[in-house]
Amino acid sequence: MDIKLAKFNMVEQQIRPWNVFDENVLSTLAAIPRDKFVQEQYQSIAFSDVEIPLPNSQKMLFPRIEARLMQALDLQATDKVLEIGTGSGYVTAVLAKLTDFVYSVEIDDINRQFAVQNLTKAGIKNVSVVSGDGQAGLSSKEPFNKILVGCGLSEVSHELKSQLTIGGKLVAIVGNDYIMEAILITRDSQDSFSQTKLFETQLDKIVQPHSFTL
Repeated sequence: MDIKLAKFNMVEQQIRPWNVFDENVLSTLAAIPRDKFVQEQYQSIAFSDVEIPLPNSQKMLFPRIEARLMQALDLQATDKVLEIGTGSGYVTAVLAKLTDFVYSVEIDDINRQFAVQNLTKAGIKNVSVVSGDGQAGLSSKEPFNKILVGCGLSEVSHELKSQLTIGGKLVAIVGNDYIMEAILITRDSQDSFSQTKLFETQLDKIVQPHSFTL
């Protein structure tokens, strides 16, 4: 596989045509070696427009969806970020390169270990990956400037969005199994939140706590 060409095609043929124009996001997506964040048998399709399986259930997001969600957050170098659903650690790595620090919550311990190994090999140090139920957020480390939910939710709980700073932003994909949409939630004041629809899609629902023994 021609890695350089595969990265170029991912950015220019998949992501940019999907209305992603943030050059910081685009360049960082290309700079992080996505093929090093997938299982060996999937490395040849690491940059393709597919959902790549993770070691123990669930799948990585399409690259174009990863990019749209990150662009919507308007990531800043000083941001403290919460990620729900570490997955392979690829999005975690991109977030870490674009911001100050990332806390990532993963309920599946096999996937969490896979992500930690990938992040360590990539030399990403400004992250903390913890086991837990992401639907509850990470109240011990709040508030967060940005929150990215990398798995489908029926709805965003007040508990989760209340962990945003004033002016903070949260992106998530919400809905049922057949009708889902990506949304951007902004905390306008202590008690006020606004919501914007970004795009329609489908995504695996978040794994429930009782599904695994941690």
